[in-house]
Amino acid sequence: MDKRLIWIVLDSCGIGAAPDAADYGEADVQSNTIAHVAEAVGGLRVPNLERLGLGRIAPIKGVAPVGVGGYGTMVERSAGKDTTNGHLEFVGIVLSQPMPTYPNGFPPEIIEPFERYVGKPVLCNRPASGTWVIEAYGREHLETGRPIVYTSADSVFQVAAHEDVVPVETLYDWCEYARSILVGPHAVGRVIARPFVGEPGRFVRTDRRRDYSLDFGPTVLDGIEAAGYPVVGIGKIADIYNHRGITRAVHTVDNRDGMQKLVEAMDSETSGLIYANLVDFDSKYGHRNDPVGFARAIEAFDADLEGVLSRLRPGDLLVITADHGCDPTVPGTDHTRERVPILAYHVNMAQPVELGERDTFADLGATVAEYFDVPLPPVGRSFLRDLRLA
Repeated sequence: MDKRLIWIVLDSCGIGAAPDAADYGEADVQSNTIAHVAEAVGGLRVPNLERLGLGRIAPIKGVAPVGVGGYGTMVERSAGKDTTNGHLEFVGIVLSQPMPTYPNGFPPEIIEPFERYVGKPVLCNRPASGTWVIEAYGREHLETGRPIVYTSADSVFQVAAHEDVVPVETLYDWCEYARSILVGPHAVGRVIARPFVGEPGRFVRTDRRRDYSLDFGPTVLDGIEAAGYPVVGIGKIADIYNHRGITRAVHTVDNRDGMQKLVEAMDSETSGLIYANLVDFDSKYGHRNDPVGFARAIEAFDADLEGVLSRLRPGDLLVITADHGCDPTVPGTDHTRERVPILAYHVNMAQPVELGERDTFADLGATVAEYFDVPLPPVGRSFLRDLRLA
């Protein structure tokens, strides 16, 4: 029972257009998030990721093709390019059909019952950037209390409200109601509560965001929990999986806090899965077309990674990946359909291990399942034996 696996998702850190990127748009074909943000700053300085083999995956300015970790890429089999799709496929659930999106806003059969429940008409009701929408509608929201409802290119129903106007618990209640009616043909991947504070011209979103995801049934995480291991979800992991298979959910403020909470979990948990999502790459830089900020965030993560590497024990396994891309250098602010990196490392590794291009994200879930000796997911091919973890 002393098996321990640390799993880190660098949200949006794709590493090149997926084979089917053309099905999603020209920006997706052009995308290569990590390589492009590296170019934007004249090269990344990431000695720890370099040590794990990041530079072996693809040409990345500033990152040498060295290191002794397992390295490769994964291609998403599910339709879509959202957080939910990626994380579900990690644990063995492949979505053959994309979840619904709303390029023209939500229809009356959704908005009208939501407005009746809230008691006010909504503002916006169309695709929008999360930062733009609170600046555009924040003043009217302050004056009227009307909730700001918006979506994006992803399958999401988002509700923004100022914490001084709508108590956060009330916002959560509104979102729980929205989740209850967003079913059937309108079963969006996530309902997201987006609280914010501040004044016109100075609105900022707070860290009390909450996601309400669809429940797709048992996954690898449930198997790990059933086997008696702790499963610690750091960041938005618990929300993504609707709290299934998670024994402890840890809230985080930002990437730095997420890494600190991960290190604290490594200090307190002698076994089990410690599973973290670091969202700043996506929310603060990818969607805001800020390649320099994105690059600096990767470098900051690399510095914090030293604390994780120094705590690895013989038998521990570290895996680092991403769930999709969000290339800040291509047109638009949407996620990008990309391959994702996979880095795998244990302290006894002395040689690099090429993992190749995996044809589904579920290969990672199969590897995690085999590591914990729990039932394998219905899809995916484990690469645990390639890592020669004795």
